[in-house]
Amino acid sequence: MVGVGLIGTGFMGKCHAIAWNTVGTVFPDVAKPRLVHLGEVDEGLAKRRAAEFGFAKGSGDWRAVVDDPDVDIVSLTTPNQFHPEMAIAILEAGKHLWCEKPMAPSFAEAQAMAAAAKKSGKVAALGYNYIQNPAIRHIGALLDEKIIGEVNHLRIEMDEDFMADPEAQFFWKHEAASGYGALDDFAVHPLSLVAVLFGRVARVMCDMAKPYADRRVASGGRRAVETYDIASVLMHLENGIAGTLLVNRSAWGRKGRIAIQIFGSKGSILYDQERMNEFQLYLTADRPTEQGYRTILVAPHHKPYDAFLPAPGHGLGFNDLKIIECRELLTRLTGKPARIIDFDGGLEIERTVHAMARSFEEQRWVDVK
Repeated sequence: MVGVGLIGTGFMGKCHAIAWNTVGTVFPDVAKPRLVHLGEVDEGLAKRRAAEFGFAKGSGDWRAVVDDPDVDIVSLTTPNQFHPEMAIAILEAGKHLWCEKPMAPSFAEAQAMAAAAKKSGKVAALGYNYIQNPAIRHIGALLDEKIIGEVNHLRIEMDEDFMADPEAQFFWKHEAASGYGALDDFAVHPLSLVAVLFGRVARVMCDMAKPYADRRVASGGRRAVETYDIASVLMHLENGIAGTLLVNRSAWGRKGRIAIQIFGSKGSILYDQERMNEFQLYLTADRPTEQGYRTILVAPHHKPYDAFLPAPGHGLGFNDLKIIECRELLTRLTGKPARIIDFDGGLEIERTVHAMARSFEEQRWVDVK
């Protein structure tokens, strides 16, 4: 049995805990893991979360999780500025690692993490769960079949509104230490989809914006916002596809939107993460009298939907994608091929993000490599 450690118990920490608790039930082809040790910022919180999440023990020092001989793999779900030190320590201790995205605020730190993973020989995976969606998997299969011909244009967007309120308080995602803002907090998710569906990005031109220059603080007064909630990018992919990437953390009314429009020589495919159990397909092969977008509902024949539900139209959710991701990770631990983005693949995404930031700073097109 794989012994699991967890560092960080916020939103994503709970998602990881749900996945570890459930993966063996949904996917009986993997052994149920043991939830061994949980780490938080203080002992009391750690013990409460350990009891809630099903871990055998909790500690107020993350290093205790890393040093625990019964822990084989660690889920790292802390804010990304803490990833480099913690991830490298986990890998140097001989543990496998499941780290939430993005890798790190700076490219040099991400490189150091990737080097530590390579040196350790351990599995180091990043938390890109949207690539696990059966709808996305099937879209990829359709693209491989060239059902819409040669793809020539891609539009991809990610929007949420958790920063849309101008009177919301300043918090850590507004600090420069957390990264650029929407570009690395958000854009890495669409870029993970670009990576699995189309390959690498070659050139970029980026603009970023701050909808609100400052935010109120609890102690009174206001503090300048140091990150950018909006980014707009023109892209050229290595395979010749032209594309746009638009991300916004302050988009009122958008709750969890990743919208993809894929245009080819013989049709197009549309997808929206807020309707994550369906996508639209247009084919020029249809008779002109019936041409139009058809809605494809995810169903048991879109693997691995069938592991959760026996009937179409009932729908998977965000945490289900995390469970699928957990299964893929456990599969990789056995040495088998798996659908994960490891630290090498993650470094390419980080390289693309930092090229976009450099494009904004220098106000020009930038080659990713």
